[in-house]
Amino acid sequence: MDVIKQKFLTGERALFFAKDLEIRDTTFADGESPLKESKNIALFNCLFKWKYPLWYSENIKLENCTLFETARAGVWYTRNISFKDCTISAPKTFRRSEGISLEKVTLPHAGETLWSCKNVKLKNVSVCGDYFGMNCENVTAEDLDLDGNYGFDGAKNVTICNSRMLTKDAFWNCENVTVKDSFISGEYLGWNSKNLTFVNCTIESLQGMCYIDHLRLINCKLLNTTLAFEYSTVEADIENRVDSVLNPSGGRICAEDIGELIIQKDRIDPLKTVIICRKGK
Repeated sequence: MDVIKQKFLTGERALFFAKDLEIRDTTFADGESPLKESKNIALFNCLFKWKYPLWYSENIKLENCTLFETARAGVWYTRNISFKDCTISAPKTFRRSEGISLEKVTLPHAGETLWSCKNVKLKNVSVCGDYFGMNCENVTAEDLDLDGNYGFDGAKNVTICNSRMLTKDAFWNCENVTVKDSFISGEYLGWNSKNLTFVNCTIESLQGMCYIDHLRLINCKLLNTTLAFEYSTVEADIENRVDSVLNPSGGRICAEDIGELIIQKDRIDPLKTVIICRKGK
């Protein structure tokens, strides 16, 4: 494998169609698409300062690299790419790509990031930006810190654990999502989804978890959660008091107590949902 070291590269497509390279301590300055159509590339301590750096690439490894904010839309239509100990300041990174691994990665300006991607692994990743993970499939995340609304809209086959998410309207229009040992705060959580499961989670959500087909909560805490479960089929074991529940469409809800239970018989059949309040026993 050839080695490129400590270069300052400018101009459009500086290393277009590059193959079988190790690149170290190199700056990709002004010039679009420096590594477009590249294959089998390992990058260490490199800087990307202009847009579209890794489009249509394959088998790419980056360690201790930085994508500046101007390196926007950095990874599109790419297969098998890994980032470790990297900072990605650019928005719109990762679009319609497959086989993505991020470990110890910070994304401080992650608007419109990770859209329509498949087979994604996230570990110890910090994200700030709206619509992260939209329409992705086959995602696993551990130690994810997400601050941004509308997270994982339209995603399928997602497993998240040991994470913290401050995200309004998260997990809308999703299918087959499991979140374990995590904290979630955000209004209108999980609407219009199917097969959504929370295990050992703490959740705060105004009018959250509504319009869901097959919602499960296992050993969860609901803080400041009001008007929950409207038109959802739900199996819930909740450790604490729920502030209010509105018109669940079926299933079983077990909680310490429910502050206000709102059942409108002209909208749902109350006999389809079993309500158990442990404090009332």
